[in-house]
Amino acid sequence: MFVPCGSSAPPDFEGFTLLLPAVSVGNVGQLAVDLVIFTLDMPKVGYFYTDCLVPMVGNNPYATAEENSTELSINAEVYSLPSKKLVVLQIRSPFVRNKYRSFCQTLLSWVKSSRCAKVILLSSSHAYQCDDQQLHGTPLRYLLSPAIQKTAGELMQRLNWKEMEKVAAYPGVNDTDMVLRIPGGGITTLLFSESCSNGIQMAVLLKFCSEGDNIPDALALVNYLNEWLQLVKSEQNSAAPATPSQWKIPHSWRLLFGSGLPPALF
Repeated sequence: MFVPCGSSAPPDFEGFTLLLPAVSVGNVGQLAVDLVIFTLDMPKVGYFYTDCLVPMVGNNPYATAEENSTELSINAEVYSLPSKKLVVLQIRSPFVRNKYRSFCQTLLSWVKSSRCAKVILLSSSHAYQCDDQQLHGTPLRYLLSPAIQKTAGELMQRLNWKEMEKVAAYPGVNDTDMVLRIPGGGITTLLFSESCSNGIQMAVLLKFCSEGDNIPDALALVNYLNEWLQLVKSEQNSAAPATPSQWKIPHSWRLLFGSGLPPALF
């Protein structure tokens, strides 16, 4: 599934943290991953060859000069930063129908063979489908698999984070059976469930949001991640977390909503 760039040997990801987005409402996870890759200037080390994603090709979204603007990007690419023990899988296209489980199983098999220390999934969920208890406090939530609970559970409590609440399986009929529901979360629930079953150390960070201009949601989610991993420090205070202005915005974001209106229309 993983193919390294060029003819070089596959990079060593043992002990690394794997960060990836769910293709979810508002594309919030994907936008947040863009911010991480571009801000940290992470080099591309390979890509995922899979039939589970809709084929896609485009220009380099992280181009900074004319020299690298013509580089091609595809639907699933891998970036790495050994100094921070971080590897990032960016997914840029939707999943093929009925291929969700196949992708999750193949991904987790690669995680095991690569000996990644943990997996962090950035996701989002429909704000309009929040349960009553989810309307209180922050719109940010987290989930931890049993395998990572011992190492990260206490930290989440110190950070005063809120765990994703379970909701009634049959509201108004039977409120005793509680289930995990993440509407609009794409593969989030399935990948988390598979990780729990396979003993994978996985954390899910998500934000309740609506479709629209989701750049503020992406900034909120990446700052949430940064509270934990401390990927970027404040310029004024090295111990403080990053502010939104310290995340570098990829130039490709200028076309998030398409180009401007043609003057010929007026």
